[in-house]
Amino acid sequence: MKYLAAKFTIQCEESMLQVCRDLVADAAGMANFESFEDTAEGINGYVQESLFDKEILSQNLADFPIEGAKISYTISPVEDQDWNTTWEEEGFESIDIDGKINIFDARHDTAKDSFPINIGIEAREAFGTGTHWTTRMIVSALLHLDIKGKSVLDCGCGTGILGIAAMKLGAENVIGYDIDEWSANNTELNAANNDVKFSKVICGDSSVIECTNEKFDIVLANINRNILLADMPRFAKAMKPNGTLILSGFYENDVPMLLEKASSLGLHEEKRTIDNEWTMLLLK
Repeated sequence: MKYLAAKFTIQCEESMLQVCRDLVADAAGMANFESFEDTAEGINGYVQESLFDKEILSQNLADFPIEGAKISYTISPVEDQDWNTTWEEEGFESIDIDGKINIFDARHDTAKDSFPINIGIEAREAFGTGTHWTTRMIVSALLHLDIKGKSVLDCGCGTGILGIAAMKLGAENVIGYDIDEWSANNTELNAANNDVKFSKVICGDSSVIECTNEKFDIVLANINRNILLADMPRFAKAMKPNGTLILSGFYENDVPMLLEKASSLGLHEEKRTIDNEWTMLLLK
């Protein structure tokens, strides 16, 4: 999977820099950017080359809502290599989820006896260590659901963290899929390292859901807003009656359009969590 890196330079009042960063990320998300990192000059973003919509990005930045702010960007291809190597080697700090789940870096850390559930993650070019607000919100939501004996679909499984958490909480059957082969492989590695096993891990996009020929009690999707909007009909079709859909990977101002789409599919909001402007929706 080939990626592009965009370096966004933001010229604005210092007090408005973080607001501008968030708005640039939102604008880039509409052009299918998947992840971001803050820089001193602005923000960097990453997008799959095949999904990059330059026209939408340029239009959104041209209509930038902060008066006086100037946004410029450069695009360059990411070398076809393990471009997360430096981050992987440095590792991440253990994450405490509601005092009940400890997510730790399996390469550099160990389980902590004080936690009922410990999940070691070895990230290899895959999203989902628990360090991001969206991942933490979903894992926290799983803690408050009755998962024992339930079937779970992990959409865009990344490292497998969400499906692994579901199994540790008692899920009977978990299927995961991811468009990136290395993510599918990383999911299987992390599942084995945590002594659990997905029923299936499939490499592909949401079209593979229909191939499972199954219905699910819980569907999890931590993906960017545009993909969620496009894939929600497949999520809804795969849910059992009274099933639960948990979505994250988007900002609070994206909620109205996601709820409008959800309503058209017979889904309604039961819970909303917001952390650092990132949002999680629990739909039934």
